Amino acid sequence: MENRRSFLKKGVLAAAAAPLAAVGCKGPGKDKYGIELDSSIHSSLIVPSNNALPITGTFLDEISHDIPHQNWGEAEWDRDFRYMKAIGINTVTVIRCGYRKFITYPSPYLLKKGCYMPSVDLIDMFCRLADKYGMTFMLGLYDSGKYWDTGDMSYEVEANKYVIDEIWERYGSKYRSFGGWYISGEISRATRGAIESFRTMGRQCKEVSDGLPTFISPWIDGKKAVMGSGKMTKEEAVSVAQHEKEWNEIFDGIHEYVDACAFQDGHIDYDELDAFFSVNKKLADRYGIECWTNAETFDRDMPIRFLPIKFDKLRLKLEAAKRCGYDKAITFEFSHFMSPQSAYPQAGHLYDRYREYFGL
Repeated sequence: MENRRSFLKKGVLAAAAAPLAAVGCKGPGKDKYGIELDSSIHSSLIVPSNNALPITGTFLDEISHDIPHQNWGEAEWDRDFRYMKAIGINTVTVIRCGYRKFITYPSPYLLKKGCYMPSVDLIDMFCRLADKYGMTFMLGLYDSGKYWDTGDMSYEVEANKYVIDEIWERYGSKYRSFGGWYISGEISRATRGAIESFRTMGRQCKEVSDGLPTFISPWIDGKKAVMGSGKMTKEEAVSVAQHEKEWNEIFDGIHEYVDACAFQDGHIDYDELDAFFSVNKKLADRYGIECWTNAETFDRDMPIRFLPIKFDKLRLKLEAAKRCGYDKAITFEFSHFMSPQSAYPQAGHLYDRYREYFGL
């Protein structure tokens, strides 16, 4: 059984060892409008650089809920893995292997349940690319949508009984990059059925894969945790003390089968980061869980959902994660909100600002 404190180190070493083709490096010349490029010009920072926890993991959102598909083929995905690799990303996680009727691989079980046949086996493709670029691949479980409809997570257990076994048989034992599991139910507080569901699915993931690690990525019920109301903030935000009380109970119930917790960082204000992050780290340490941050690279402070985040907002969140001693930063999610080939031009500029700040 792999030690929960060592599995990330293996991913980092593998990432460092794999070859990297040059990507995204502009040389002398002109842009598409004929303007001369000057590669000697860089932003002049007035804050300390490289003073934050770097992003070393990303979700891959190919079964989207509220952001558009980019309709990439394997060539675009291969290029994106190289962009990820160039800034130190060593872990990629499919956020869910299916959502309602859309699925990422030809699941015999889910196809019989009425899901649609995908045109490409995305799980196979992502595993091959992770192998190629020396990354760790983690598999997000199936999301039936019933939790979002009912508020009860126990519905997700039944389908995943079959999905977990299918995934391991088809990919887990085949690809060296397959390094663990993401239990994809997103909760924020004491949710009906959450503890037992996390325990049940986490236990099965570990049993079938000889102990490979699992992680979750809940959200904090802060002032920005609004659900389609048209507002950007709400009054009934959870207090730090109540957050600590509820998550102490949740961690106590799941820590045997959940190795890491990556709280989403976008639902609280920037001056609240240290208070909530400190509690998260204290609880994680208490129960032997790795404390990650899910550093959202989209902006929750705008009426348009969702666009790439302003770099300074991302910087503030990553600096807080470093101050509070977090173990790892992942993001939702590189390909839409940070990639130079994203459908959003701002994403490539965020990539450039991130590289400048970290001296990459």
